[in-house]
Amino acid sequence: MSVGEEIRTAESRPQQSLGTAAARNLATTTKSTPQMQEISSRWLLRALPWVQVQGGAYRVNRRLSYSVGDGRVTFVKTGERVEVIPAELGELPPLRDFEDIEVLTELARRCEQREFAPGEVLAHFGSPSDEVFLLAHGRAAKIGSGPYGDDAKLGVVGDGSYFGEAGLVDPEAIWEYSVRAVTTCTVLVLPLGSFQQVVERTPALQAHLEQLRTMPNQRTNKYGEKEIDLSAGHVGEADIPSTFVDYDASPREYELSVAQTVLRIHTRVADLYNQPMNQTEQQLRLTVEALKERQEHELVNNREFGLLANCEYDQRLQPHDGVPSPDDMDELLSRRRGSKLFLAHPRAIAAFGRECNKRGLYPEPVMFDGHQVPGWRGVPILPCNKIPISEARTTSILCMRTGEDEAGVIGLRQAGIPDEIEPSLSVRFMGINEQAIMSYLVTAYYSAAVLVPDALGVLENVEIGRWR
Repeated sequence: MSVGEEIRTAESRPQQSLGTAAARNLATTTKSTPQMQEISSRWLLRALPWVQVQGGAYRVNRRLSYSVGDGRVTFVKTGERVEVIPAELGELPPLRDFEDIEVLTELARRCEQREFAPGEVLAHFGSPSDEVFLLAHGRAAKIGSGPYGDDAKLGVVGDGSYFGEAGLVDPEAIWEYSVRAVTTCTVLVLPLGSFQQVVERTPALQAHLEQLRTMPNQRTNKYGEKEIDLSAGHVGEADIPSTFVDYDASPREYELSVAQTVLRIHTRVADLYNQPMNQTEQQLRLTVEALKERQEHELVNNREFGLLANCEYDQRLQPHDGVPSPDDMDELLSRRRGSKLFLAHPRAIAAFGRECNKRGLYPEPVMFDGHQVPGWRGVPILPCNKIPISEARTTSILCMRTGEDEAGVIGLRQAGIPDEIEPSLSVRFMGINEQAIMSYLVTAYYSAAVLVPDALGVLENVEIGRWR
């Protein structure tokens, strides 16, 4: 008998026992709790030291600082044409606090767009500084002279950087370093001659520049803070300087942000379908999970208090070769004392691992909060999928010192709010409407603060798609 004949014979036989489909009607089904793909490890929420904020605001008092013009220039792109936003020219130190938008617009129009291929030199050491460069796209290296006459790389600049602005105030200024394109660069160049033509026709700009030239140099430390006068190594009856510590007269205040939603549940569902799992509890559990995911996203990406937006420009680094190399991670670590953690997208961590593999390096994992995580130089590298990845497949890696006592990065919240289920997170019953639907207001209050600029650094434009 063939296999086909056996199957037909089995199908023709009368059923001799209860089938599984019918038996399931009398069986108890074992069920899981509702699952959710959005839930992540949320390492940032666990790693930040949370500070209790009474009154809903936290004020960061700092020493008076004279450093200005440390921002980033923003551009708009129309097809192949790139233009600088006129108001963004105010980020250049010589144009800081100059607010005549018509004059800034005229200066923006006089910027010339140029393209540089990898290896081309934008500016030569020792030549007159007669052009201001605004780097719209690409990476360029600042090259200085080493102690034995060889080239020394002083740093890498990326999108939004500017250099050569000293010539706007001092016509005799010269380039103190060379600038060489690392990748294809799109640059807007403002010739000093064009700038002087605008200055000659604009008394307000003349007065602004003259004020900069005549302003006495403030004594500051290397961080731009007003220097505290001290005397050391003296003998005899030397005059000891007197001093005081001046404070910033307009300190920044961080107000607690909020994430909220209204959860609605029909009373019939809550009354009749509560076994073996409570419907209201499960609805609230998943809602709270989504709220925490949004909270971490805001702590990273919010334009007001998010970590990516609040990192100072001089703490932003560019990778030397595009990919996140051990050298870049070392450079990121060297910019601050007591770094407590790296924060990176999982794909950036994988890209860093590939670079380590190429060099035969195998970093030892470290323990953090009872878990074994990747590390570098003993500092944990924590994954965070809230760090964005651009269309060009680039992302950022953050490095931070944490804690209020360490003048680091801190999280802000207010515990003890009404109907609290977790610190600074509440679930408040709002009543039942005429359609018998119950409503719960789910609220989380939070923010983050960077107490001093060097507490947070970012390695930007990290390539994660290079495999070779």
